[in-house]
Amino acid sequence: MDNGIHKRLLSCDQVENTSDDLKVRVYEESSKIWRIALPGVLSRVTSFGSIVATQSFIGHVTEIDLAAYALVQTLIVRFVNGILLGMSSATETLCGQAYGAGQYHMLGIYLQRSWIVDLVTLTIFIPYYFFATPFFKLLGEEESIAEASGYISLWFIPFVYSVVFSTTIQMYLQAQQKNMIIAWLSIAQFVIHIPLSWLLVYKFEFGVSGAMSALSISSWFVVIGEFVYIFGGWCPNTWRGFTMDAFKDIFPVVKLSISSGLMLCLELWYYAILVLLAGYMKNAAVAISAFSISINVYAWLFMISLGLLGGVCVRVANELGKGDAKATIFSIKVAIGNSVVIGLIFFVVCLVFGNKIGYLFSNEKEVVDAVSDLSILLAFSVLLNSIYPVLSGVSVGAGLQSTVAVINLVCFYLIGIPIGALLGYVANLQVKGIWVGMIFGVVAETLALCYMTWRTNWDNEVAKSKNRLKRFFLNSEDSNQPLQLA
Repeated sequence: MDNGIHKRLLSCDQVENTSDDLKVRVYEESSKIWRIALPGVLSRVTSFGSIVATQSFIGHVTEIDLAAYALVQTLIVRFVNGILLGMSSATETLCGQAYGAGQYHMLGIYLQRSWIVDLVTLTIFIPYYFFATPFFKLLGEEESIAEASGYISLWFIPFVYSVVFSTTIQMYLQAQQKNMIIAWLSIAQFVIHIPLSWLLVYKFEFGVSGAMSALSISSWFVVIGEFVYIFGGWCPNTWRGFTMDAFKDIFPVVKLSISSGLMLCLELWYYAILVLLAGYMKNAAVAISAFSISINVYAWLFMISLGLLGGVCVRVANELGKGDAKATIFSIKVAIGNSVVIGLIFFVVCLVFGNKIGYLFSNEKEVVDAVSDLSILLAFSVLLNSIYPVLSGVSVGAGLQSTVAVINLVCFYLIGIPIGALLGYVANLQVKGIWVGMIFGVVAETLALCYMTWRTNWDNEVAKSKNRLKRFFLNSEDSNQPLQLA
């Protein structure tokens, strides 16, 4: 009897020790993820907050300008930014894995390659901004909204060029866990942006041009601060100056960038197309304004998930670079757990305050009421979005962007948009129907990514990571060839 009791006590002690050990491991992994993710969350929330704040200032100018801003920002800007963000995620993959493998000098080379690829890509798509009015007329939007869109789109050009540098530098710095500087710069940007917008819009009465000028000025403030940090010597191991090696092996990087671009583009364009569908509803100005306001609030909260995406991407890339498959799997589980808790919190917040959101962006009662009608759907969307962005981060960290691009195409474009169109037009649910279709797409995406992550052989991914790093590796001495400027 005594022997049996003693064994049971030992067994209980072992269970308790295992439980305590698991808690410690979860805490330590959560700390590692949030050390990377928190600056990213602060940066993304405040940066996107500037876009939302600009929409709010323009919304109090005229209803037509609000609808025009919504179309340009959601369709053209998101279309181009989707390409840039997606192509930049190749930098995230390569920098994270190189840092995990101790190839520190390669990070600066990857950063310069991303600048070359992204700047060329953006310049190719710049005509979209110049021909916004005929583009929206061709799509059948109301003439007054299309005309206003052409003016607003030109003001976005300086902003999108700043995005090339701000996104790639953020990925470069977060791979080496130095992105707190970006968080501080982004917070400073938001603090500058609000009073500057108020001054230019209301005090000097510049209206739309004042709001857009404030957006450009505040966005370049962050980029200049990042340049000072990198070139000023705060990244001595990873930045060794401009080098001709940035042009070596650039086509394989372009290939990885294109698959990365497709992955994020298909995701971001999904929401843009839904806003376009809203433009064909009855009372288009109200429909576009209400839908875009709800989408922007949703996207603003989505920035938290994107911050976690960056965190889990770096953790997965680092562990794969080190060759530790078990640590990779554990990091994925902890990141998902953290994200779901955050999703539940904001689900409740959206339910409680959903009927008040519209007043932040418009004084028009029709717009405010339409936003309020979408609040419950907004809350459920926020909850669902707490999972799949983290799994997308896992894919970026492992370099599986092309697989996710196919999943995005099927779930969003073959499931979400057709269902949204049917419910919106055939079932006459209007904007609500479009949003329900969006939710169907997100649910399908979440299930598909969960299955893909579960089925992935992480030992094989470790081997692929090693091969990728060998392919792009340059000796530290060889990579120190400076760029000769004429």
